[in-house]
Amino acid sequence: MEFKRATYESSEHIRLPHWFKQRFPKPETMVTMKGLLEELGLNTICQSALCPNIGQCFSRKTATFLILGDICTRHCTFCAVEKGCPLPVDGDEPQQIVTAAATLRLNYVVITSVTRDDLPDGGAYQFARTTSLLHEKGMAAEVLIPDFLGSTEALKAVVESSPEVINHNVETVPRLYAEVRPEADYLRSLQLLSRVKTQAGIITKSGLMLGLGETRDEVIRVMQDLREAGCDLVTIGQYLQPSPKHHPVSRFVPPEEFSRYEQIGQEMGFTAVVSAPQVRSSFKAAELYTRTKDSL
Repeated sequence: MEFKRATYESSEHIRLPHWFKQRFPKPETMVTMKGLLEELGLNTICQSALCPNIGQCFSRKTATFLILGDICTRHCTFCAVEKGCPLPVDGDEPQQIVTAAATLRLNYVVITSVTRDDLPDGGAYQFARTTSLLHEKGMAAEVLIPDFLGSTEALKAVVESSPEVINHNVETVPRLYAEVRPEADYLRSLQLLSRVKTQAGIITKSGLMLGLGETRDEVIRVMQDLREAGCDLVTIGQYLQPSPKHHPVSRFVPPEEFSRYEQIGQEMGFTAVVSAPQVRSSFKAAELYTRTKDSL
């Protein structure tokens, strides 16, 4: 397993704004984390999606685990995860994640996956089994799930494992889905979040990327849609282009605009909103869960 290094430059070699500068993590910490993941045969979205915060997370000895392999069946143009024909599901993967989480002394574990439209259940059972094993060891679980092609039975399997948070990202505004998420469906995503909240009462979460070509009014409309679907938490961050082959960055949204969206979200009634250029879905995940749990 190798670390991918992203330049996050468009075909015109646009440089990142100064507010993206981060301190480089200690090399020994990165090596330690890489060694553990390789030993257990695990993937992380931090590596597969070229997350700009990987240094910060790995230096704190935490990560967002990626289950169901590292090859996605969909072709979203914003995402750096490899696309193609996935390998069979690894039955040992849930236990390996528990082992890694215990080694890292994690109390709160974030799990996501590639989208597996090739599987009858979309990988829902793997999510459920991983969550159940984590609970057996006294760890909390947040799952960032795909839409399972709208399958209510698949979603039910995840819900019945009772993760502390169910996250499903809408990613962008509906107008851009054809360009950015061609195999996804905006209304299907909202329905998933609504079902989780109305049928199970589990804390729900979603996320947006800015800089794909959306307008301010469209962003606010999506936030309103999420609230109407009963979404409790929302994360908003800047889209970064993984390579010249991916969707271009339309603009770099300044920090003060992100702060304004955070204020708007709070006024709408979200329990917690985190909105800043470097924010990603799992940013301060345990903190957001604790804040929401204490307020409900």
